[in-house]
Amino acid sequence: MIKEFRDFIAKGNVMDLAVGIIIGAAFTAIVQSLVNDIINPFIGLILGGVDFSDMYVVMSGEVPEGAGLAAARESGAAIFAYGSFITAIINFVIIAFVVFLLVKGVNRIKDRAVKRGEPVPAAPSGPTQEQLLTDIRDLLATKA
Repeated sequence: MIKEFRDFIAKGNVMDLAVGIIIGAAFTAIVQSLVNDIINPFIGLILGGVDFSDMYVVMSGEVPEGAGLAAARESGAAIFAYGSFITAIINFVIIAFVVFLLVKGVNRIKDRAVKRGEPVPAAPSGPTQEQLLTDIRDLLATKA
């Protein structure tokens, strides 16, 4: 069982997934900084200094006048933080656009490799359906 687990972990797909998750986590910090430190200030400038992150509506309870979102949440009042939602939408659009640009760049590199005649690594092929059925038949025959 340990050998099977080791073989499973050593497969390329699992390792690729692990690397992707680690890079994705690091990339998230970059995108958040891009949104919070560069894009949101420009949007606020265009909209007259509006900061989405502190926009909320008090639904019930009392919040000190002019309190930020963190203070409103700490007061225990029920708030509708629509500014956080707007920020999340902006983050999503930016992330989707950056991923689009990355995929477009990777596809361009692959196309150039094909045009130059360089071999593009093919996905590993698995057994055919007939081979699988034959293996199943043989296993069932040995069990009987």
